[in-house]
Amino acid sequence: MEDRIKNKVRQQFAANAGKYVASTRHAKGEDLALLVSCSQADRTMDVLDIATGGGHVAKALAPLVRRVTAVDLTEEMLAAAAEFIRGNGHTNVEFVNGDAEHLPFADAAFDLVTCRIAAHHFPDVPAFAREAFRVVKPGGKLLLIDNVAPEHDALDHFYNDIEKRRDPSHVRAWKTSEWFRLLELTGFRTEMAVRFPKPFQYQDWCERAGLPAEAREALEQKLLQATEEIKDYFSIETNEAGKLAGFTGEAVYFQAVRRS
Repeated sequence: MEDRIKNKVRQQFAANAGKYVASTRHAKGEDLALLVSCSQADRTMDVLDIATGGGHVAKALAPLVRRVTAVDLTEEMLAAAAEFIRGNGHTNVEFVNGDAEHLPFADAAFDLVTCRIAAHHFPDVPAFAREAFRVVKPGGKLLLIDNVAPEHDALDHFYNDIEKRRDPSHVRAWKTSEWFRLLELTGFRTEMAVRFPKPFQYQDWCERAGLPAEAREALEQKLLQATEEIKDYFSIETNEAGKLAGFTGEAVYFQAVRRS
C-alpha cells in the first residue's frame, strides 16, 4: 500500500514539478517568512529540507546557513528545484533523492530540519517524525508547516475528501491536536504553533494539481452542494455567475525542539 501511494506521489509531482516551482503560494507567504525568521539560522548550521518540492524553503535558508540538503522523493521535482535554486546563485545546496520516512542520513547530522506543505502526502507520518527526530541534533529544531484538518470529524472528513479528489497523491491532512500529540510522543518539545488561513482560488488550486476538466466540474459541484455548516466553515465563495470562486483552509507552523 505504501509503495502504491509513493508511486502516486512520484507521478503527480513529476507531471507538475514546474508548477510548484512557479507557484506564488509556495514561493511566498507569511508561513515561509515566519519559518525563516524563527529559524535563528546562522552560518554554522547544516539544514535538512525534507520533501523540498519547488525548493522554496531551501532557497530562503541557503544565504543564511553553511549548507542545505534538499531531499525529495521525486527526481523530476528535485531537478526543477535544483535549476531554480542554482539559477538564483546559491551553491551551498545539495540535492538528494530520498524518502521522508527512510532518510539516508546519519543520526544527529543536522542543526535544523524543515518540512513545508508536504506531510499530507506521507503514508506513514509517525515514521517521518521519528526520522526527523533521529537526524536532528539534540537541542536542534524541527520547523514544520502543513495543511491541517478541522478538529470536528465531519469537517475533517470533508476537507480530506476534497483534497484527495483534487490530488490522488494526497494521503491525509492531520488535525492540529494530532500533530501536538505525535511530536511530544516522538521526543520533541513544541515551542510554538501558529495558524495561517489558506485561501484557495479554485481554478488555480485545480490547475496546479493537473486535475482534468470533468473531475474539476464534479469536485466543484461537491463543494457547491455542501451543507451550510461546511460552506460557512470553509468560507466557500461563488462568483457572479454562480461558479465556485474559492474556499479557505488552514495551515499550522510547528516549531519543535529535540529534547535529547
